[in-house]
Amino acid sequence: MKKPIVRLFFLTAITTFLYSCTNDTNDADAKAESQQFKIINVTNHDGKPFSTGPKSSSMTGKYVDNPGGGVMMQAFYWDVPAGGNWWNTVKGKVTAWGNAGIGSIWLPPASKAQNGAFSMGYDPTDYFDFGDYNQNGSTETRFGSKTELVSLITAAHTENIKVYADIVINHNSGGQSEANPYTGTNTWTNFSGVASGKFTRNYNDFYKNSYGNNDEGSFGGFPDLCHANPHVQDWLWLRADGVGKYYKNTMKFDGWRFDYVKGFGPWVVNAWNANVGGFSVGEYWDSNVNTLEWWANNANSSVFDFACYYKMNDAFDGNNLALLNDDMMWKRNPYKAVTFVTNHDTDEIWNKLLAYSYILTHEGYPTIFYRDYEEWLDKNKLNNLIWIHNNKATGTTSILYSDNDEYVARRNGYNGNPGLVVYINNSDVWQERWIQTNWANTQIKDFTGNSTWYPTTQADKWVKIQCPPKGYSIWSINQ
Repeated sequence: MKKPIVRLFFLTAITTFLYSCTNDTNDADAKAESQQFKIINVTNHDGKPFSTGPKSSSMTGKYVDNPGGGVMMQAFYWDVPAGGNWWNTVKGKVTAWGNAGIGSIWLPPASKAQNGAFSMGYDPTDYFDFGDYNQNGSTETRFGSKTELVSLITAAHTENIKVYADIVINHNSGGQSEANPYTGTNTWTNFSGVASGKFTRNYNDFYKNSYGNNDEGSFGGFPDLCHANPHVQDWLWLRADGVGKYYKNTMKFDGWRFDYVKGFGPWVVNAWNANVGGFSVGEYWDSNVNTLEWWANNANSSVFDFACYYKMNDAFDGNNLALLNDDMMWKRNPYKAVTFVTNHDTDEIWNKLLAYSYILTHEGYPTIFYRDYEEWLDKNKLNNLIWIHNNKATGTTSILYSDNDEYVARRNGYNGNPGLVVYINNSDVWQERWIQTNWANTQIKDFTGNSTWYPTTQADKWVKIQCPPKGYSIWSINQ
């Protein structure tokens, strides 16, 4: 009666052996296929993370500089609720944001604009009215009072979160009509009656005037501020009580987001930065990476990486992840590139979580959009990506594999931090791929929890990892 049992055991052993051989052969073939992809070493530098300059004067130390650099929150969206409560709304969130690893917040234009309590601030009238003067139909701005703004900034600094002001200096709005000898008409360029009494302006402070007919660009028919005029320079960045230094030293802003920098020469932001200081990023809305690099270098400023934005849109929504191999600002200079998935002006990318998994594992300074975080996406998943960015996204970048629906990249680590491997899968099925890590004979895991594998890398640093459909996995040393 024992012979059938022996025969069954023998057949089972043979089947297991044959399956193992077949599986090993398949793995060898899959590894060989991956080895055909020539690794692209995207960046070449010493590996230091993105820096936003000196820390805020925090006494609590809840947020400290981390291995991966910072993450910015765009703390508004277009047409946030009117009624003067937005500063209080944001203040109520900064503790949670700080605990999640957010290192800075970008606020909307804070000063009084032409539409008063209804304006989003991009039509500025009085740069020194933060909601404490009764002009343009209201005392408070759409977002609140000066007292509430100061309270918000103070609360953010308590969490060691930096606060960036949105600066609109291409154009003004809300002036009174005056005769203009340069146009032979009346123009809305009389800002002599601004309630603060600071930075009064008239027709000679706007194009066309004695300094020329125009600069690089105008916006929406608004009076176009003339930065060549010494009076304008004085009040914007030179005077100790001018806009830049007042915002920094009195209001305690830590940096600047410059609006519509296509409208004036990069020397303007360069001069502002040289005289005022603080972190700066410009909104140069252009997908041409050569233009972005030119502006960033001449402005001595970071720039929003619109080249990356449009490539992500084409890659994720067009199902061609190989487009992520293309040129972007963060690849040219990761220390001057601010990456983003959505902002208050543009919201085209559909596969947003894939896009966030990209910018929060790659180089540059990633920005999270308020509504994505607070309303539209899974906050837990975004918090997980923020943690991974802050703790694991270190060093230079190498692309390990890409095709239509798969993309694998490696951060090569810095200063003892091992870095990571990110695997993005835009297909409808689970995918597996052999890739070369920086780690030999080391157990790794997926820090997103999307995969339950705990593979060990081979002596040659190769390992097989997996990724869920329409998802991502992010791997590093299991420690």
